[in-house]
Amino acid sequence: MLVPLLLLWPMSAALTWLVAQNIAARPYDRDLAQLTRMVSRQMVVDPQGKPGKAKLSDPAAALLRSDDVDKIFFQVLGARGELIAGDRELPSPPEGTNAVVGEVQFRDEVVQNESVRIASLRLTPGISAEPGITLVQVAETMDKRERLTTEIIKGVLLPQYVILPLAVLLVWFALARGIAPLSHLQQRILQRESHDLSPIDVQDAPEEVAPLVRSINELLTRLDQSMSAQKHFLADAAHQLKTPLAGLRTQAELAQRELDERGDVVSVRKSLQQISRSSQRAAHMVNQLLSMARAEDEEQARRQQAFNIARLATDTVQDFVPKAMDKRIDLGYEGPESSEQVPRLVGQPLLVREMIRNLVDNALQYTPEGGCVTVRIMADPFGQVLVLQVEDNGPGIPEAERELVFQPFYRALGTNVDGSGLGLAIVREIVEKHDATLTVEDARPPVGEHADRPGTRFTVRFTLPAQPDGATEA
Repeated sequence: MLVPLLLLWPMSAALTWLVAQNIAARPYDRDLAQLTRMVSRQMVVDPQGKPGKAKLSDPAAALLRSDDVDKIFFQVLGARGELIAGDRELPSPPEGTNAVVGEVQFRDEVVQNESVRIASLRLTPGISAEPGITLVQVAETMDKRERLTTEIIKGVLLPQYVILPLAVLLVWFALARGIAPLSHLQQRILQRESHDLSPIDVQDAPEEVAPLVRSINELLTRLDQSMSAQKHFLADAAHQLKTPLAGLRTQAELAQRELDERGDVVSVRKSLQQISRSSQRAAHMVNQLLSMARAEDEEQARRQQAFNIARLATDTVQDFVPKAMDKRIDLGYEGPESSEQVPRLVGQPLLVREMIRNLVDNALQYTPEGGCVTVRIMADPFGQVLVLQVEDNGPGIPEAERELVFQPFYRALGTNVDGSGLGLAIVREIVEKHDATLTVEDARPPVGEHADRPGTRFTVRFTLPAQPDGATEA
């Protein structure tokens, strides 16, 4: 606060000087105006003078000479601007000045190298004591005014020189005392361990910052929950990766032992096949973990563009055709004949492609040989939504487990299907990023000869944007 105070101090002095000048000028201007009117009334004909000349009466002349501080000048002009009496050095009023008859007007000039204050009074001939007078001017030097201005400034500024330092000291003391609780709060926060995310005690915080402390506590609570979820996720990921990596090591040691002891090529080939499958599972797990991290990336969520979901769906179906043929599964696509007939969505096409891949891969994993998997795109213009469905005729998901399957690393018991348990968790994360809805239901009623295979239908509903043409198409 010292810097602005030091800047305001000279500004205060300048304003005080201007105000003091104005205050000092008022009484002297009134006296000068009265003196000018007195001169206009006290002009008399000089019997010994030239025609058209006049002089001040003796009392008026004595009054003009009575000021022992300032010099007084006066001037009386006739109708043609001729000098009737007084000092010729006084300048006439500037041309273009709208002078009002009978009204005194003031201006500042320089006479004989001295600053003067001039009062001008215009008269109508016949009003003054001496006919023919049209302009009376009386000038006064500025000594008395400057002395009064100086006295006013001293009377105002000198107390400021005493009061202002005292005010600074009082403000300094008050601020130091008021900020002390904040300093204690700062020290308590600085002394915390990095893993301590417990709430800050609001009772010890100043009342003014209590809302801020409560907001920080809410942030700490969310951060604690996020870190706990990440720790749990990393622990589960480490546990899941441990199994394929341990299998890789065991199969490698077994292949080496078989080769050293018996040279059994068949056993070594089987071990190598197991190593290949374990490495594929480990690679799939790592890819799923990377997809999960990408789906949770907040910065990426802000980078959105328009895309055609029908095109993403058909590309994904084509990618999975070889895998479907290996399992003798009928993998198909149902939707508009042209992808251009499908309204575009705004979001992250890479994540949506990953979501479709996980849904299709999950359906292929759980559909037995000879089964059927269908990817379907449907537009609902009345509801302003776009629907994506992935349907299979596998064993289905019991209603009690339909929420559990979206948890990371959860796998239904009794299915004998290899997997990381992350695919559907990634699907839900991507659905939430796009403000869509996800439902799970049976593909067909569990009746008839296939009662044990009701199938599963995953339905994702995207809300159509109001103006999707503002973004670039992926």
